[in-house]
Amino acid sequence: MDDFTCGLGPYRGDLVEAYWRWEQDPSTLIGYGQQVPQSLEARTEGMRHQLAGSNVRFTIYDTADEKPPVPVGVATLLPDHSVRTAEFVILIAPEARGRGMAARATRLTLDYGFHVSAFRMIWLKVLAPNVAAIRSYEKAGFKQAGTLRQAGYWRGKVCDELVMDALAEEFTGVSLLPKTPTRS
Repeated sequence: MDDFTCGLGPYRGDLVEAYWRWEQDPSTLIGYGQQVPQSLEARTEGMRHQLAGSNVRFTIYDTADEKPPVPVGVATLLPDHSVRTAEFVILIAPEARGRGMAARATRLTLDYGFHVSAFRMIWLKVLAPNVAAIRSYEKAGFKQAGTLRQAGYWRGKVCDELVMDALAEEFTGVSLLPKTPTRS
């Protein structure tokens, strides 16, 4: 997988309107199983809490052709430090979907989670009908671990939610992080 067309950067308060627009897209609401949109004012207030919190949040950038890189999503790790695990959540802008960006960003976030944050396991939940997301997660290194029966909604209908996980010891491939720290 070519990870060089995707990059991770800081989660940024000045991008709250872009994050909010992506989150309000009907296909995003369906993918998360939500039924109601959120106001920009509520999202802005939530952003203040997120920026002050201890979760690991990244803005995902498309680095393929654009100069400067274009923000196209958000990746989040919600840690449980007591057991060295984290829940993974991702959001890709509607205009960036279908190009493999989710799989590349997921892989980069796993790389960071395992090699910088030293998590031993990272997990996620995904609605069973969201086949494209499941394929992306599998491509990045997640495996199906279980099913929460009738735990979600997809297009207004009850559906199963899958639990997927990735283990540090099974994370294969070359890390994109430097092997040794550089000193200035």
